[in-house]
Amino acid sequence: MDRHVKRDYESDEIIVHWDSAKCVHCGKCVLGLPPVFNLKQHPWIDVGGAAADVIVAQVEKCPSGALMVTRKG
Repeated sequence: MDRHVKRDYESDEIIVHWDSAKCVHCGKCVLGLPPVFNLKQHPWIDVGGAAADVIVAQVEKCPSGALMVTRKG
């Protein structure tokens, strides 16, 4: 069974895209911005947990490209 998952998490300003097949589980997102990236909550990404610019800056640190972000407008 293929467990490859792609999900989008959306706010009024941004869309955070997550691709499980690319994730190397290094933890930069979870350690760097726990109010947004929290494996103990569902969904695990809460785009309301920080300002859009803060989330964008953290997503840009993702080494695998599993997290990407699109700005709306």
